[in-house]
Amino acid sequence: MREEAIAKVAVIDLGGQYAHLIARRIREQGVYAELYYPWEADEAVSESSAIVLSGGPSSVWESRHDTVVEKALALDKPILGICYGHQLLAKVLGGTVGPSPSPEFGPTLVEVLRAESILQGFPSRIKVWMSHNDAVLEPPEASKVLARSEGSPVAAFSLNDRIFGVQWHPEVHHSELGIELIDNWLRIAKIPREWRPGDLIQDLIDYVRGTVGDSIALSAVSGGVDSTVATVIAHRALGDRLHAVIIDHGFHPAGEVKRAVKVLRELGINLKVIDASGDFYAALEGVEDPEEKRRVFGGVYARILEREAKQVGAEYLIQGTIYPDVIESGGRKGADKIKSHHNVAGLPKRFGLRLVEPLRLFYKDEVRVIGEKLGIPEEVLYKQPVPGPALAIRVEGRITPELVEIARKANRIVAEEVEKRGLARQLWQYFAVVTRSRATGVKGDKRAYGIVIAVRIVESRDAMTANPYRAEWGLLEAIASRITSEIPEATRVVYDITSKPPGTIEWE
Repeated sequence: MREEAIAKVAVIDLGGQYAHLIARRIREQGVYAELYYPWEADEAVSESSAIVLSGGPSSVWESRHDTVVEKALALDKPILGICYGHQLLAKVLGGTVGPSPSPEFGPTLVEVLRAESILQGFPSRIKVWMSHNDAVLEPPEASKVLARSEGSPVAAFSLNDRIFGVQWHPEVHHSELGIELIDNWLRIAKIPREWRPGDLIQDLIDYVRGTVGDSIALSAVSGGVDSTVATVIAHRALGDRLHAVIIDHGFHPAGEVKRAVKVLRELGINLKVIDASGDFYAALEGVEDPEEKRRVFGGVYARILEREAKQVGAEYLIQGTIYPDVIESGGRKGADKIKSHHNVAGLPKRFGLRLVEPLRLFYKDEVRVIGEKLGIPEEVLYKQPVPGPALAIRVEGRITPELVEIARKANRIVAEEVEKRGLARQLWQYFAVVTRSRATGVKGDKRAYGIVIAVRIVESRDAMTANPYRAEWGLLEAIASRITSEIPEATRVVYDITSKPPGTIEWE
């Protein structure tokens, strides 16, 4: 597949919460990077140009990760160890690791002893992000100590300009010159900067064509950027052998289906709209648990696709699955399932169609670059993400048509107020949730007891992490005023200021 044609960095995920960010930052420097788990180390180190060992919660004296490092060292490839990976690397190379004289968490001042190699061009002191109890106390033999801090006598080291370790997390934005450190390492490793998602369109087309062969494929389109880009790629690969469908499940935001149909047909896509709202409402009646909602939704979704596939003779299903979907759904072996995506872990195990996911290794902003090269309109490329089950998971607890309509109105109000202020392009998502909570209010000089609507507005690059948007008061006031005025059932509006992690972007 396409990742084999270019240089690749393997990021070995040793359990660190920021492991995915390491791969993300490397990609931003024009180098393809992918996460691997320790049991995938043989494949990772043999196929990759360089290796990164991530952070993690383990102690080097309790872990069984030494063999991962030994395999990487045996192939003499450039290695960068970060936090726990730094300690593990130092231990295997003969250095001394033990309890830190002063455990460091959060912003930490580091003294740069040698402004060279991965610290080339650095000032004498930088503020970085640390999170560790253990530390490298003595460096491996013949290595150079590049930096130190109060709690890390060996905060960074190098060995033979091939092996490097840093105690801090350069991948997080809290660390000064973190991107520069990664850039320096890639330069020293002499890895070509050839990862340009927009240049890989022909590879993706060839991948779909080669996978599907002479068969017929079905494409499930929602109208969002991921499914639209995947469908356009498949259309270029298969032509009339691609049958695209939009399943109208009854939970789309206002006007979503109509807009999607217009855009896709203008792109020359052979499209069919399937009205299945009755099927979804019947299946979801009485379901309260959010994971069960996603599972039930995925089951109905799959049955409809299988039925449609039989009608057109399709054997394959094209999907717009992207990398964050795979990670959150536990789609990678060993990954924890945060929530099931209806098109990844939400599908039944005996799904009758073979999946083709040309965007599975990409982040959303990379997909947007591909879409731009394909000529897809900006209104689709920069449309805010909507989860597959849409408003079905923006109503807490049991779903009724009345509650879904309240969610639809509240979401429309939030979108209108955000977009008329020109904020859409700088925000990742903005929406409203109909909560299970009820609150007392006053309407028309009378007591009212109604629904609490939660508003969520976040900023993100790739949905793997997110920060709440620091909205100006006028925006929040306008949203709250309109919701309580235009939706009689709503008596109160609250604003969600939770980051991801610990929260997720969607509530359910």
